[in-house]
Amino acid sequence: MKLKFTKMQGLGNDFVVIDAINQIISLTANDIRFLADRHFGIGCDQVLLVEEAQSNTDFRYRIFNADGSEVEQCGNGARCFVRFVHDHALTTKNEIRVETAKGTIVPKLEDNGEVTVNMGVPRFDPIDIPFTAEKRALTYFLEANQKQIEISVVSMGNPHAVQIVSNLEQAPVLSEGPLIESHVRFPNRVNVGYMQIIDRKHIKLRVYERGAGETLACGTGACAAVVAGIQRNRLDSYVEVSTRGGKLKISWAGENQPVWMTGPAKTVFEGIIEIPPEISKN
Repeated sequence: MKLKFTKMQGLGNDFVVIDAINQIISLTANDIRFLADRHFGIGCDQVLLVEEAQSNTDFRYRIFNADGSEVEQCGNGARCFVRFVHDHALTTKNEIRVETAKGTIVPKLEDNGEVTVNMGVPRFDPIDIPFTAEKRALTYFLEANQKQIEISVVSMGNPHAVQIVSNLEQAPVLSEGPLIESHVRFPNRVNVGYMQIIDRKHIKLRVYERGAGETLACGTGACAAVVAGIQRNRLDSYVEVSTRGGKLKISWAGENQPVWMTGPAKTVFEGIIEIPPEISKN
């Protein structure tokens, strides 16, 4: 099977974007893993499919992690999505409505080339994450890495566990992140965020993403971290988030209000790849 693809990145969080409107696509989990492989395939954190809308939206947006699992939401991917459909003349709209597995998002291509996304209203009830807890709380204690870890739990359409650390570079992202990602209290696994608060308008962030490992940036992770910091009265309503791949601007007006994210989206290269038949069959 031959596929046309576009390699894109948002702050170093990289994607293989595939137009599933103008070509027939049928991808297995093995196909996804092959495309994401940085040695034998193209290489990416996630594979994004651009599909025809199935509801009252402009497009449908599907996201697959590098391990082949399909997930609900991806903020950096959403920015690349609107850049892709605009650059490939699939729409003339600068602002589009996009159907995801967890509802509708509204990304907008700004005049300066950056993209602003209405990421929706964050959810906190344990059943919505999902997370095993008796009731909603501001923070929870989770046993991992032979210690009790204080976390905030937020759904941005996908699950996030956020903790505040004093030194981001020394945070146990790679050793502790996988333990929290697959913790029994998160039945669908979780994205694990480590946030260092610089001041009320600026944080640094690293995220161990579910099914992908640590990435250079995570858009939904940035939203979840800012929301968690605002709820704990440690941050203002507009925050600059410094990731290893660059900066995002996040704003949130509070409970029952949507989170807004602004940042870049870039095309790296385009091409055609052939997926060997034996890959799809295995």
